[in-house]
Amino acid sequence: MDLDAFGELLTPRGQRALAEAAELAGTDPVAAATRLRRTYDAALTSAALTQAALRERAAAKFGADAAVMYFTPHGLEQSTRREVADHRARRMGGGRVIDACCGVGGDLLALARAGCAVDAVDLDPLTVAVASANADALGLADRVRVRVGDAALVRPEEYDALFADPARRSGKGRTFDPMAYSPPWPVVLDLVARAPRACLKVAPGIPYEFIPEGAEAEWVSYKGEVKEATIWTGSRTGPARRATLLPGGHTLAATGAQAAVGPVGRYVYEPDGAAIRAHLVGEVAEMIGGRLPDPMIAYITADEPRHTPWASGYEVDEVMPFSLKKLRAALRERRIGNVTIKKRASAIDIERLRADLRLSGENSVVIILTRILDKPSVIICNPIPPA
Repeated sequence: MDLDAFGELLTPRGQRALAEAAELAGTDPVAAATRLRRTYDAALTSAALTQAALRERAAAKFGADAAVMYFTPHGLEQSTRREVADHRARRMGGGRVIDACCGVGGDLLALARAGCAVDAVDLDPLTVAVASANADALGLADRVRVRVGDAALVRPEEYDALFADPARRSGKGRTFDPMAYSPPWPVVLDLVARAPRACLKVAPGIPYEFIPEGAEAEWVSYKGEVKEATIWTGSRTGPARRATLLPGGHTLAATGAQAAVGPVGRYVYEPDGAAIRAHLVGEVAEMIGGRLPDPMIAYITADEPRHTPWASGYEVDEVMPFSLKKLRAALRERRIGNVTIKKRASAIDIERLRADLRLSGENSVVIILTRILDKPSVIICNPIPPA
């Protein structure tokens, strides 16, 4: 879809084509294209079908808003799901914000809803047109101004805050190196240094050495899946490291807690990924009165059952050194036909192991493959029932 085709999509005729394309969602794509081509030219047909498909995919991130929004494939891939963007926008507060890499506009929409006046730039004219159309579609155009521009040339010192979500994809696919972001990390840090306050959306696996001194790094998990890291600078920053769980809004900050090391007890806990990324395993262990079976691995054990949003808990049935033969025998004895396999610090291929276990039976169990004091081990366990 090019800029001209997208412009045509916004006309009354284009809207009719888009509505018809939405009705054809899920049907044979060749048949759908053939039907639309009876009324519309090839470019508009392609744009309408592409947009209808993207809206279907976008519903997981944007909910009901996806039905009236516009997307590019790359823009949808990088977009934050609405619940996470809304959380970040609430932390940002009001004021005038410059969005230096706006993409299709998911974050600028959240900022506008939170009361911010947003100026936004992006290098790609099509992406800018899409972001502007999204602000119009959701009734936020009076709070948003979107233009084509280079993030490196914005003047964050003229605003109350900077928001930046540098692109993390290249022609070779997703990149995990901040130096390969667009704009690259040194440019982003220069913008941050000149901004009264700043909020940077980055990949959850960002190396700690790239986090600016004095900044707060927040890892956000949504329904148990780590979605992103956010770096905060300026007057609204808090502790150096924080984890947040959505949709519940639970927050855990670094206190410097250090977990003791000890043998596996009756229960084992797997901390949420946001707490692990934020190096808050010690804080979670303290919360549940637990210890670490291995000082380098993020599993916690305890002697009493505890319910916390910060960890999934399992009651331990058996702990053994890893041996395929012994594990297979143990599962056969328990008549296990279905197994959930978790692993950390283990090189074992899960699917290969599942096949090798040759499961047969009516019962289910969880097995955890890990290392305990440098010894490959397996923990056979079952989820703790809900409180």
